[in-house]
Amino acid sequence: MLGRLGGACARHPVLVVAAWLLVLVAALAGRHLAAPTYNDQVSLPGTASHTGADLLARSLPEAGRPGGKVVFHTDSGTLADQRAALDSTLAGLRALPHVVSVSDLVTSTDGRTADTTVSFDQQLKNLGHDYTDRLDGATRPARTAGVGVAYGGDLEQVVREPANDKLSEGVGVAAALLILLLAFGSVLAALLPLFTALISVGAGLGVVGIVAATVSFATSATTLAGMIGLGVGIDYALFLTTRFRQDLIEGRDPVEAAARTAHTTGRAVLVAALTVAVAMLSLYGCGLSFIGRLGLAATLAVIVTAAAALTLVPAALGLVGRHVDRIRVRRPVAESGGADDAWHRYARLVARRPWTFLGVGLAVLGLCAVPLFAMRLGHVDAGADRPGTSTRTAYDWIADADGPGFGPGANGPVVAVVDLGSAHASADRVTQDVTTALHAAHGVASFTPVRPSKDGKVLVTTLTPATGPQDAATATLLDTLSDHTLPTALHGTGATAYLTGSVAGQADFRHTVGARLPLVIGIVLVLAFLLLMTVFRSVVIPLKAVVLNVFTTAASYGVLVMVFQWGWGDSLLGLSEPVPIESYVPMMMFAITFGLSMDYEIFLLSRIAEAWHRTGDNRIAVGEGLSATARVISAAAFIMTAVFLSFTTSPTVVVKMLALGLAISVVVDATVVRLVLVPSAMFLMGRANWWIPRRLDRILPRLHA
Repeated sequence: MLGRLGGACARHPVLVVAAWLLVLVAALAGRHLAAPTYNDQVSLPGTASHTGADLLARSLPEAGRPGGKVVFHTDSGTLADQRAALDSTLAGLRALPHVVSVSDLVTSTDGRTADTTVSFDQQLKNLGHDYTDRLDGATRPARTAGVGVAYGGDLEQVVREPANDKLSEGVGVAAALLILLLAFGSVLAALLPLFTALISVGAGLGVVGIVAATVSFATSATTLAGMIGLGVGIDYALFLTTRFRQDLIEGRDPVEAAARTAHTTGRAVLVAALTVAVAMLSLYGCGLSFIGRLGLAATLAVIVTAAAALTLVPAALGLVGRHVDRIRVRRPVAESGGADDAWHRYARLVARRPWTFLGVGLAVLGLCAVPLFAMRLGHVDAGADRPGTSTRTAYDWIADADGPGFGPGANGPVVAVVDLGSAHASADRVTQDVTTALHAAHGVASFTPVRPSKDGKVLVTTLTPATGPQDAATATLLDTLSDHTLPTALHGTGATAYLTGSVAGQADFRHTVGARLPLVIGIVLVLAFLLLMTVFRSVVIPLKAVVLNVFTTAASYGVLVMVFQWGWGDSLLGLSEPVPIESYVPMMMFAITFGLSMDYEIFLLSRIAEAWHRTGDNRIAVGEGLSATARVISAAAFIMTAVFLSFTTSPTVVVKMLALGLAISVVVDATVVRLVLVPSAMFLMGRANWWIPRRLDRILPRLHA
């Protein structure tokens, strides 16, 4: 079927290309008309932070309103000298649309720093980045008087400029073009994969935008979809174009070559895309829609890209035909150089010493994976923003100020809510018990007086940790307060305490993700195993594939810890300090890495399987498969690595993490795994590679790569 589809597209190339251009225009126009919205808010019903927030919303609505901080600072004198300008600024803030209240100034001990909390009647994300101009207008009196003004807390959702990844995409495309020129040796052959990939990625992002009008994606969803779509789009087109050129060299007609390419390599593309989609959609298994929808956005991009690879690429190949190697920069090279080429010689070397190659490969991966055991999950906050930005300035002013309500922990205050609904002790006794416990708690810098709500149903106090939101000590403090300090203080009273606020919510999110990560890993491994077993009619090959991909992911995790958590070379990524690993990055990385690494596994194994079914000799099959795919897989890996590394220039730290982690995993997978571990393991297993119980073989559906 794929062969007939590819042949039809190659015979009518102009019609197919025009149809895809129409799809591109329609998708982009649809995204514009749909007006998609993106939201990073995470809801965790049943967690302590969510329960506490609900209690606040019912008994103390004003405390639960969306809000952020406006921070004032002066380097000379004190803010008391500019009281008139500050009063005018506060009045201007109160007059802004959607502002419900503006608190009195809280001033540091030295009088040089102060902040006010501005509360709004809607989520800050809905205000839009243009609202920053209104904030600047309201705070102009303070600026005119020489007072520094910065915006912190949740106001970062308003003032932080939307990430612009056009530079990253441009760098990635330029690097991909250079690698394609080196791989193919001709300008036309290099431009063809880029042309088809850019069309498919544009259409895919349009589809993501249309879906985002009804499904709330995270703000990083389009970046993730674009990054993965561009990488796999170029790779799929590269594999197809390479096979097409090989058929032309062997004397086939362009239309016949395009049809045969779709029939052989096209099947591998289809299975590879299906594997990526399965891995990404498995993220829904964690039960968190925020993460599942990130996987959905990437899946949409991959589906569109695969559709383009199976139709647009054959059409483009049929259109250029034998002119694919025109405008040469070097002499074209065949896909495989024959039985005595360098890759066949390398395969024979591995066959002579399989245990040595297997041991060295596993040692390299194990060494890279060691830092994994020191991984600390957390949330990357404004303290990691670029110095000089408003959010980073506000963060630093608050962290450096002295006095109650200031210090590093003031950037992540925690609200303790005590539910008196089932209490059989008096509110005064509960208040005293909680106050005494908090005074004795190690790691609490200060807290506001424990006060009852107007309806008397809850007690509320705001805690300021002694350490910053990203510090491990803060995470330990939250665990101690929720698991020991507050339950012990309330024992026997019937009251229950909950910690809420952004930092407490992030802690609950971290615990939830950590608890569900094994489930997602299990789902991905099982589904990938079943898919590969069905495709290659083997039990050993899919088992080997999933095990080696776990090693690849572990190695990439280790590199992330070294760079982001330990700070090894973090300045090269534009980071000013070490940061924890964002809570959901390991889960996302596992699904993406597993899906993408399976691409190369499938392309390699599909060629090995072709040779195996033709010769019945495992050693010959591995040698031919390695020789036929090593060069193109290496080129594809370099391209995808370049695309991912280009996204490390993104201003968003989470995008940097994903980009670097994916780049490392692709490099490791395409070198250590594909060129060392896979051939050595297959030589050791021999004919057992292709073993499958007869009964199982009969009941499995037929699906070939």
